[in-house]
Amino acid sequence: MASLIRSILHFFVATLQLPPPPQQLPAVADDLLEEIFLRIGSFADLARASTACATFRRLIANRSFLRRYRSLHPPLLLGFLYAEPAEFQRAEAPHPNAPAAHVLACAAGFSFDYLPLGTWGRWDPCDVRDGRVLLKSIPAGYTGVVLADLAVCDPVSQEYLLLPPIPDDLLASVQVQEQNLQCFEPFLVPSGDDEDETSFEVMGRTYCATKTVIFVFSRCSDSWIVGTSTSWDALSLNLIPGDQGETYHYAYGCFFWRLGRGNKLLKLAMNKMEFSIGDLPPVHNEGRIVVAEAGDGRLAMFSQTYPGASVYYFTSMQNEGEGAYEWQMESMIPLPSNYKCSIKGAAEGYIFLVGTSKGRDTLRAVCFSLEIKTLKIERVSRIRYGYCYFYPYFGFPPSMSPRRI
Repeated sequence: MASLIRSILHFFVATLQLPPPPQQLPAVADDLLEEIFLRIGSFADLARASTACATFRRLIANRSFLRRYRSLHPPLLLGFLYAEPAEFQRAEAPHPNAPAAHVLACAAGFSFDYLPLGTWGRWDPCDVRDGRVLLKSIPAGYTGVVLADLAVCDPVSQEYLLLPPIPDDLLASVQVQEQNLQCFEPFLVPSGDDEDETSFEVMGRTYCATKTVIFVFSRCSDSWIVGTSTSWDALSLNLIPGDQGETYHYAYGCFFWRLGRGNKLLKLAMNKMEFSIGDLPPVHNEGRIVVAEAGDGRLAMFSQTYPGASVYYFTSMQNEGEGAYEWQMESMIPLPSNYKCSIKGAAEGYIFLVGTSKGRDTLRAVCFSLEIKTLKIERVSRIRYGYCYFYPYFGFPPSMSPRRI
């Protein structure tokens, strides 16, 4: 590959007949090399290129280059990680990522049996992001709310970190008592483009009858802090305790939660660490929804009413002031006709749908991806069964990033 790139450089210089002065050649060569590297379609090939020589590694490992590369090449969808018990289901042929998914499935330790047992035994995945897996340990069969043991793991290197518990004095500082909690939802925070691959943050969202609180764990400090807290009264909400069953949605540096089965959307803006309330289209109070990025600063909302052979697609500009979002319906997307499909979630520019066959084999379920940019629906793989919960697994973990190889 190095000889090919040198030949390309010689061709450009000969064609232009403007050989730069020797002291300017490295800068010109770097620009041309970056343009060539940006056209490498595979993350794995990019990592291989970075091992060819010190110059290639320096250019590819540069944060500004990686930021440009990620903007042009979305992360690879490699499969799904089941929540309970932990098990990896890789993307299957004819999906284009099936070969890379097979390599990951052979190399990674998705059983997590190399972690020491938690307080209550086994570890179950509860979030996946940037190639890392967040795991929790809770009492088996327990139906209440508990502040779970947490761990973050790189399944390829099998490196892990056991997170400390949230200190009692930190809980007391925001008038939170574990026995009164009605939710503890831990999740990973998306890493920024300029962050080191070894750093990460975990959030724990809790709520009770009077308030909701965000706790934040930082790998840099190895400690928990209170991110923000607010009362339901301050948000002008008459909340019915325990009516927030859906998990979070993420878009444009904000987390979103649907409140109950109504049309209220709770938003946490990460840059301000502030909560606010918005409205969903009232006609879609029932059924499953997901919120994601539509591009150009617009929010996307996909909604499905049951039973339904289509998904409604809405967009809205984010409203930083008071009042409702201005949702506009873009289209109705027909779903695969041979399956009964339901929305499961969204990540990295895709909506995920689980379909069960309308034929004789009603126990077999498959997962489809719906690309938001193109609205293309593609079969990814079989899944365990139609009602299982899973987390999409994209890209490779930090130990396999070009900066670390």
